[in-house]
Amino acid sequence: MRFIFVHGTGVRRERFDDLFRWVREGVSKRFQNADVVPCYWGDTFGSALGAGGASVPGMATTRGAVDPEEEAAAEWLLLLTDPFCELRVLAALGPADDGLGMPGVQSAGERVYDSLRKLPRDLPSSSYGTDELADLLGDTGLVDGYADALDELTNSDAFHDACAAAQDTVAASELITAASRAIVALLLAGGQDMVVCTGDERDRMVDLLSSRIGGTARGVLRATGVLVELGLRWTPQSVLDRKRGEFTSNGASAVGDILRYQARGGPLRDHLTELIGQSPQPPVVIGHSLGGIALVDALALAAVRQKPLSVRLLVTVGSQAPFLHELGALASLPPGATLPPGFPLWLNIYDRRDLLSYMAEPVFPGDPRVTDHEVHSRQPFPVSHSAYWKLDAVYDRIGGALQ
Repeated sequence: MRFIFVHGTGVRRERFDDLFRWVREGVSKRFQNADVVPCYWGDTFGSALGAGGASVPGMATTRGAVDPEEEAAAEWLLLLTDPFCELRVLAALGPADDGLGMPGVQSAGERVYDSLRKLPRDLPSSSYGTDELADLLGDTGLVDGYADALDELTNSDAFHDACAAAQDTVAASELITAASRAIVALLLAGGQDMVVCTGDERDRMVDLLSSRIGGTARGVLRATGVLVELGLRWTPQSVLDRKRGEFTSNGASAVGDILRYQARGGPLRDHLTELIGQSPQPPVVIGHSLGGIALVDALALAAVRQKPLSVRLLVTVGSQAPFLHELGALASLPPGATLPPGFPLWLNIYDRRDLLSYMAEPVFPGDPRVTDHEVHSRQPFPVSHSAYWKLDAVYDRIGGALQ
């Protein structure tokens, strides 16, 4: 019996040889005299950076001093993840206190607390140009969350602890800045993708809030000094900014193969059609990831043209073909179309921890040719996307389908 293995996106020769070795061993253990044929297409039909990555900002930049804008982006990504992180650091760095000061004696932190608590929650809405903060919040889509952000900060343990630790005017100034940044971070995090806000607008909102609470201007925060190095090292945006060239170059084949197939998938489908046609008997075709998409397309297009390919069983593993069809983005079938007559039996194997695997049965309901089977690699993504080939359950299920 012949088995044809078609690899997925981003795979090149060395990686393919490893994957094919595992597939061949897994199939050969269960089927005597199995003829396992490799279909390596990465070099011929895969993608490459034709201009050497000339389109990528920073591709040719050597690593040097950290850009201040990079520092700011790292700080704010931390704040969007945890708007109170700077306040927590200030509380830890300053002198501890059980409350907001002795009775009858206001500490610096207590004065900041009172100022924030007394800020009006309502902003003018009809007098454009008379309240800069209200205008900025309106223009950026943040105005609806303003009152809630003030209340959330005022009632937070992080703010209370930071106020208790602020015992002098310098600490109070830091506290005001951190509180203002926390308010803006709460607004930005709450607005998510509905927000349209530049860095200049964000910084101006911090200045205006600081002024209303009782500060003068943004200053250097001890908390920021503690957090910025962490942000530069660990926040995804800062890592990507500094390594964008390397990231794009190394990842070009993975994303590029998908994009190239969507735009110019015909040659790969023709290659698969020819390879299947050369088989002396109807083969079992096994497609991983993008390889599964290409096989579904090739088989469906041949069936639509009333020239169905002779295939004993189609096996897709960790494939996105059902998802693409649900989106209306599968080359071989119009949106919502059923599988054509002449399409072979289809076993679709997925692992719910593999974020690139999808179910086919719900997309083609009632079609007896389509069967889903779930396996468990017990690995997180992305390791789960390639772990199939060491799972006995994959080959056992293929054997069951063939019986």
